[in-house]
Amino acid sequence: MLSSKKSDAGSSSSSSSSAAGGDRAPGSDIQTGSAASVAGAMDSKKKDRSSPSGEHGGASLSHQSGPGGADQDSAEVRRTSRRKRAKVEYREMDESLANLSEDEYYSEEERNAKAEKERKQVIPPPPPPVEEENDSEPDEPSGKYACLFLGLEGAAFQSRLPHDRMTSQEAACFPDIISGPQQTQKVFLYIRNRTLQLWLDNPKIQLTFEATAQQLEAPYNSDAVLVHRIHSYLERHGLINFGIYKRVKPLPTKKTGKVIIIGGGVSGLAAARQLQSFGMDVTVLEARDRVGGRVATFRKGNYVADLGAMVVTGLGGNPMAVVSKQVNMELAKIKQKCPLYEANGQAVPKEKDEMVEQEFNRLLEATSYLSHQLDFNFLNNKPVSLGQALEVVIQLQEKHVKDEQIEHWKKIVKTQEELRDLLNKMVSTKERVKELHQQYKEASEVKPPRDITAEFLVKSKHRDLTALCKEYDELVEMQVKLEEKLQELEANPPSDVYLSSRDRQILDWHFANLELRLDDDFEFTGSHLTVRNGYSCVPVALAEGLDIKLNTAVRQVRYTASAPILLALMAGEAAGIMENISDDVIVGRCLAILKGIFGSSAVPQPKETVVTRWRADPWARGSYSYVAAGSSGNDYDLMAQPITPGPAIPGASQPVPRLFFAGEHTIRNYPATVHGALLSGLREAGRIADQFLGAMYTLPRQATPTATSNPQQAPPTATV
Repeated sequence: MLSSKKSDAGSSSSSSSSAAGGDRAPGSDIQTGSAASVAGAMDSKKKDRSSPSGEHGGASLSHQSGPGGADQDSAEVRRTSRRKRAKVEYREMDESLANLSEDEYYSEEERNAKAEKERKQVIPPPPPPVEEENDSEPDEPSGKYACLFLGLEGAAFQSRLPHDRMTSQEAACFPDIISGPQQTQKVFLYIRNRTLQLWLDNPKIQLTFEATAQQLEAPYNSDAVLVHRIHSYLERHGLINFGIYKRVKPLPTKKTGKVIIIGGGVSGLAAARQLQSFGMDVTVLEARDRVGGRVATFRKGNYVADLGAMVVTGLGGNPMAVVSKQVNMELAKIKQKCPLYEANGQAVPKEKDEMVEQEFNRLLEATSYLSHQLDFNFLNNKPVSLGQALEVVIQLQEKHVKDEQIEHWKKIVKTQEELRDLLNKMVSTKERVKELHQQYKEASEVKPPRDITAEFLVKSKHRDLTALCKEYDELVEMQVKLEEKLQELEANPPSDVYLSSRDRQILDWHFANLELRLDDDFEFTGSHLTVRNGYSCVPVALAEGLDIKLNTAVRQVRYTASAPILLALMAGEAAGIMENISDDVIVGRCLAILKGIFGSSAVPQPKETVVTRWRADPWARGSYSYVAAGSSGNDYDLMAQPITPGPAIPGASQPVPRLFFAGEHTIRNYPATVHGALLSGLREAGRIADQFLGAMYTLPRQATPTATSNPQQAPPTATV
């Protein structure tokens, strides 16, 4: 049975826009003035400034939390590339396995060899050659991770496995080992890590069981059955002998089982190559006239530009590190500088940038408070996305600004009323002063001798006049204070808006990059890299030797990637709007922004322009998958579950799964990435082979080679 599942596309909830960061395909490779324009190459963790990734409705609020404080130190931390060691979680493991000492783990021969290497300070060859970019930022220390590619621990790390304990999957596949004594487990771990090391040392040539057993040191090579089981397990699960490599043993001429793979993306091609190497008859059906899915590269003459996935997010633990050795991938480190420019071409002042970033962090903290403390996760019985929650907080802030404006005008009105009453009182007091002064003048004009009554009248009038003048002087002082207060209120009005249009453009840029700000427990180590000769060199190489049905034939064209290419990206609503605007309008807007930044004379007309519309692509319907409002990481696991048809005849034996799913949208730890698609394809290839060929790594009495015992069964069908 065939499926209409799209080629390596995201789930039905895939967004129409995304970032270059994390291998993601952009919604449209054009940046408009609706958000702050970005110039310069970007490190996807430098100040969290990767290419705009798009918010896409965002993750459920319960999964988000804002960064910490916004002081200068914490801001500097956010602006620095995060270099985190890939963390792998194994919840079902026996904790005692994690307490192995180095002396217990390594043999005496291995310890002596390691000590000898340390004394001689042998530096291992770098994984793949990386072309360094000139950058004023200091290069990251290479010594910290250089050792990870050396020795057994480094081999396990590069394979995303703990070097000192078995994983839950290994425990399930080797129950006799996990339930046995610790010494047996140590032997298993040594053989596993040593086999991985042998493969990583030369991933261009197939690592056979015979070569593994020959290179294993005594006494670890004494148990040939265990070595064969471990080698078969690693090969079946895509930890060795994957990608593009030279086979030492020819493919079996007799095929066992037939698999149809729908979709020629990276996951489909990876699964096809694995299943083909397992001896199965594989056919790939691709709706487009090319392979690669959302790995798409524009090529014309010397011009090369990735229109979809474009960034390798670190090589430490990344399977693309192995592929980069197998394929001629010209990797270049992404610069860490990322100046922001406004739509008018003016650079955003540093103070303004930091102020908006600080406010952005406050907004994230507020949304986290709404979600976790106030349980604000639904609105009108619908899940609230992070983007919606942020807009709610912004609206509340705007209401607060309006309330402050009202309070400010109330203070002005109150001050004006007080000043009016004071002036009225001053007028009446002044009239009384005039009247009293006239009375005093008349009384004092009586010539002496004056009787006692006349003398008393003069003195009383003088006393009253003095008191009234003093009162008037006090009123004048109050008038001065009220006028100063009024002038201060009028001169310092509160902001009439929470965010100006200029501030909102910068804030929108932070929204677009929000996805890559979030901490990733499975993030790879090392600098982010671009592929100078185009990311599509990977799917093209993976497709070699496969039976692929395309609309038209695929031709490999040799080229030189040396011509200048300028990419612009969009995210969020802007990407959706641009889907319905003509290419000429979009290109014209981009040129206008560039001329505003660099000057009209410095920006010539482009020789060729391409605008992507991933949402409108019927075989993609978006750039990549994301965790929508109301969803969780469990949905990735759900979409990875194979489908088993119901029994055709009541009482018949339960049928086996026939429809399998791979793609970046089916791998929980590495979604929305090329390496995630690759790993999911390897995963499903192993699952299909185990189902129809049997698990060769189990004990002989447990092996159930279904395909051999039932050669007439219907062929399985996989979709990716």
